[in-house]
Amino acid sequence: MEPLPDLSALSDGDLHELIDKLSKEEKKISYDRRILQGKLDILCSERTARLSDSSSVEHVEVEQLAAILSRKIS
Repeated sequence: MEPLPDLSALSDGDLHELIDKLSKEEKKISYDRRILQGKLDILCSERTARLSDSSSVEHVEVEQLAAILSRKIS
């Protein structure tokens, strides 16, 4: 991550642009983190199902979650 520039040297417009840029970056990182957490949840659920010999109902829920997470959300 880049360090912040000298804030006192930024014009109001430059400050606004920097806020917009970093806000967009934060939203992308947050989205990527949620997708990654969802994938980890799927993997952990699958591992638990395998270890406990659970019913196929749990497996269906994992498949449904996987299908939801595989869709690209804009």
